[in-house]
Amino acid sequence: MINYLAGEAGSRTVAFLGILFAFAATCLTMYKGMDFLPKDHGRDFAVDGKKSAGKPRGAGFLFVLVFIAAALLFARPGREMVIYLILVGAAMLTGFLDDCAKTPWGEYKKGLLDLVIAVMTAVTFLNFNSSEVSFLLTGKAVVLPPVLFAVLAVILVWVSINVTNCSDGVDGLSGTLTIITLMTIFLVDMLVSESGEGGFPYLILLFAVCILGYLWYNATPSRLMMGDAGSRAMGLFISIAVLKTGSPFLYIPVALVLILDGGLGLVKVSLLRFLKIRILTKVRTPLHDQARKVWEWSNTQTVFRFAIIQIMLCAAVIYLALP
Repeated sequence: MINYLAGEAGSRTVAFLGILFAFAATCLTMYKGMDFLPKDHGRDFAVDGKKSAGKPRGAGFLFVLVFIAAALLFARPGREMVIYLILVGAAMLTGFLDDCAKTPWGEYKKGLLDLVIAVMTAVTFLNFNSSEVSFLLTGKAVVLPPVLFAVLAVILVWVSINVTNCSDGVDGLSGTLTIITLMTIFLVDMLVSESGEGGFPYLILLFAVCILGYLWYNATPSRLMMGDAGSRAMGLFISIAVLKTGSPFLYIPVALVLILDGGLGLVKVSLLRFLKIRILTKVRTPLHDQARKVWEWSNTQTVFRFAIIQIMLCAAVIYLALP
């Protein structure tokens, strides 16, 4: 018993040091590496898009690499977790290559790459987990046919990657919302599962503190931007974290602000392009542009108010998860 307690205490100490390492290493890497990142060219159609011209972008390349290193060093991941780390790295690299490109990649090319990553994520999850889906609201669970579960998982992953990417347009916004979402998933996971501190919840903590290290330099007025390298990796990680709770529909309330902010624009453009249907003609998308241009919110107000809404929703979800 004494040896067991000593081993558990040692494991917790290592985990504690891993969190400190992840944050410190991210801050240091950002400080030393930002000058080597590609520079933003500004965006013609985004509110205040030209103000970002000349700032380093693609910072996601740095904080995702730190996260992967911290996970390998301190989390002792098994085969499933290692595959997820590889996929997060792949999502980051596809985004970073786009960040570095002189001519931005087309929407179809990026969408196809996201689909490939989504399929690989769904296959990996089903290879190591069941297709059971639980519902926090009712406490019930159903077992879906694996094929149906895989299709829904692919949709979840693809949507999460893209809405998170589209929400990245205000200093600190997508990073802040992602941390709120991830920490809610962490709390729910610890309340309803038995995965323990050595499982996926610990990876959530490591990823969240790496984003915090990035936000140290991205707070208004920002010194650098995450680019697609960061937003795509964050979206993928959120979807994996939700799948690991066993309650994939939890994604809707814990990421609702991300979904509305980034997703409405995707729906609006898709309906117009493929079905010639016009909706929300008087609403700017992403919604953070509506908030700043039409509602005349400052960047800080936009981040705080969007975060307040998401925290309120997440508080309700946590209450549902209480035993």
